[in-house]
Amino acid sequence: MDRQFGSHLSMAGGYDKAVRAAGILGLATVQLFTKNNNQWKGKGLEPGHIQAFRTSLAETNVTNPISHNSYLINLASPDDVLWNKSIDAMVDELQRAEALGILHVVAHPGAHMGQGEDAGLTRIAAGIDEVHRRTPTIVARIALETTAGQGTCLGHRFEHLGTIINRVQAPDRLAICGDTCHIFAAGYPIGTSAEYDATIEELHNAVGLDRVKVWHVNDSVRELGSRVDRHAGIGRGKIGIEPFGHLVNDPRFDGVPLILETPKGLDDATGIDLDSLNVGLLRGLLNS
Repeated sequence: MDRQFGSHLSMAGGYDKAVRAAGILGLATVQLFTKNNNQWKGKGLEPGHIQAFRTSLAETNVTNPISHNSYLINLASPDDVLWNKSIDAMVDELQRAEALGILHVVAHPGAHMGQGEDAGLTRIAAGIDEVHRRTPTIVARIALETTAGQGTCLGHRFEHLGTIINRVQAPDRLAICGDTCHIFAAGYPIGTSAEYDATIEELHNAVGLDRVKVWHVNDSVRELGSRVDRHAGIGRGKIGIEPFGHLVNDPRFDGVPLILETPKGLDDATGIDLDSLNVGLLRGLLNS
């Protein structure tokens, strides 16, 4: 099986820095922001930045890079000013991804801010339609992410994502990003093989597994159904190590990037880089 382990890495100093860091860690893929994730507008992409990024991919053999959109974007917002700013920012995210050769932009669906789930989902679909209208030739796709369900965030039920897909005018332009921490915190069990299979079957029924183009592989600080989004290193949270074996050995996700969004730095006990440690744990779960 083709297991594309990767991590979300910093693009400080240039987009190519994230790719080269992934190469040093022996990762097959990488996720990055293409601008400051806490700002509405980023600096324009210069030809040199684009070329450096593409060159780094070729030289490191890192493939299938993923980007994540700004945390400020809320396509479910009932506030027209914020909603339109979110549309503008999402268009920019897709344009940046397209320029860099990134095929999928992970995006949290949005928070309804008290207007109710159905109204929020309708708002998201309308926002995505406008984003698509402004980017008719762009190949890069939005990958809607499963969420933990904090506050009024939508996407913690797989049916939310299915509803968005059904309501947009160009559903073929949407993909899905699963997140192990988020689905666990949202109340979907994955501990046993039977639980994992049942959860993935629910995901399939809601969106179709052919749409799942990215996985975020994170343990959860909080318990099943907590609806609290706090990531932990593999085996250092409430999910535990063994359940990740179900995902990494699932042939249905062969070739799909498996991206760590776990704490960075060095392990206190061993001094080993935490990304290397976490990937090592995942690789150790692979069936021979």
